[in-house]
Amino acid sequence: MLRTPSPDGLRFAFGTLTVFPVTVTRWDREAARAGMLCAPLAGLAVGAAAAAAGLLLLFLGAGTPLAAVATAAVPAVLTRGLHLDGLADTADGLGSGKPAEDALRIMKQSDIGPFGVLTLLFVLLAQVAALAQAYDASWAHGALAAVVSAAAARLALTLAARTGVPAARPEGLGAAVAGAVPAGGALAATAAVTAAAAAAGAVLGPYDAVRTAVAVLCAVAVAELLLRRCVRRFGGVTGDVFGSVAETAATTALVVLVLG
Repeated sequence: MLRTPSPDGLRFAFGTLTVFPVTVTRWDREAARAGMLCAPLAGLAVGAAAAAAGLLLLFLGAGTPLAAVATAAVPAVLTRGLHLDGLADTADGLGSGKPAEDALRIMKQSDIGPFGVLTLLFVLLAQVAALAQAYDASWAHGALAAVVSAAAARLALTLAARTGVPAARPEGLGAAVAGAVPAGGALAATAAVTAAAAAAGAVLGPYDAVRTAVAVLCAVAVAELLLRRCVRRFGGVTGDVFGSVAETAATTALVVLVLG
């Protein structure tokens, strides 16, 4: 069973994964474990803020495309763009075709290469298009999509930080949290987030309950495929890989939520 979130875990999760004014007081492995287990709660807060922005624009008379853009923009702002930056860097590393050491060096560079640019373009287009379709269905579907995708993205981080997934570098946030979460805790977090998502979807009907749960499971499954590819390619995870896993999960969840 999941333990009640500890103050140190919540501070770690919100302090490292969001721009909310939270001070991280502990950086040890215990705090990292608790923090990564609390990551979906940080996602819940980010998703709620994103949904609020989209709903506000709808209330003010804006169309669903603009509401979708705002909803996609808020998570980027609340994470300082780090997840999107990690996605672009990981795409450049994977697309370079170079050995692991050289690929990791490319990922650390401040510029973004063609693989990163194209990946960012298509991922953001997919997110905005899916959110616009969700808002077209109803304001409630759009808000639900915003919250569920953000929570699923941070759940993917919890799974990526599980025991057995090594760090590619000895330093950085990736090394600080890599392997910190017990496998049982990661599975319990997955069950909890999936159940909560299904319960939220049930408010809109039985079909939405099932679809929302499937969206979470598909999100973490696709993120897991990317994670394994990165571990094989780079020898482990980095902060950039964590960011790419989160954005991949969020996008997958949004796409699944508007299918059918």
